[in-house]
Amino acid sequence: MNKITSAFIRVLRQSSSSGGTGTLLGRQLSYKSDLSLDTIYPGARLQIYTPPPPSSGSDKFSGFIPMDRLEITYSRSSGPGGQHVNTVNTKVDVRFKVEQADWIPEQTRQKLLKVLANRITKDGYFYIKSDLTRSQQMNLADALEKLRTIIRSQEAVAAAPPSEETLEKLRRRQERAVRERLQLKRGRAQVKADRQGPSGLDL
Repeated sequence: MNKITSAFIRVLRQSSSSGGTGTLLGRQLSYKSDLSLDTIYPGARLQIYTPPPPSSGSDKFSGFIPMDRLEITYSRSSGPGGQHVNTVNTKVDVRFKVEQADWIPEQTRQKLLKVLANRITKDGYFYIKSDLTRSQQMNLADALEKLRTIIRSQEAVAAAPPSEETLEKLRRRQERAVRERLQLKRGRAQVKADRQGPSGLDL
C-alpha cells in the first residue's frame, strides 16, 4: 500500500468520525460531484419554483392550463416501437369539461361549446389524445399544445372582407393575366406554324 492510499484511508476515517470533510493533496474530499448545480451555477437559487398562474382579468386566453383541472390517463401506444411499446404507457389521454373550465375566458368557452359540439361527450367531456412520440412527458406536452391551439383558434380575429376597390383591382389583374396568357399561346402557335414546310398545294 503506497503513501497516497494510506493517507486517503486515514483522511476518510477522520472525516467519517468527525462528520465533516477532509483534504488530501490540497483537494477537498466529499461526495459532491464537480458537476453539481452549485458549482456550475454559483450563487443561483436552486430551489424548484412554480410561478403563480397569471391574473384572469384579461378576456384573452393566457396559455396557462391548470393541471389539477384536467383528467389525464396513460395507455399503450400503437404503431412501431418494438417491445418498448408493449411495456410502457406512453399514450396520453387528456379530458376536461368545457362548460366548467373557468380558466378559459367566457366568450371563448361559449365558442368552443358550439364548435366542438360533435366532439364533446354526453357527459360534457372533451378528449385530446397524443401518441406522437415514445415519451410520456413529450406526449403530454403535445396534447397540451393541441389544446392551446384549439382555444386560440377561437380567439383569432376574422379578417375584414375586401373592399369594392380591392375586388375591382383583383378582377382587372385576373383579366390582364388571361390576355397575356392567350397572347403568349397565340405566339407559340404561330412559331410552330412557321416551322412547318410548304404543303403540296402550294407547289
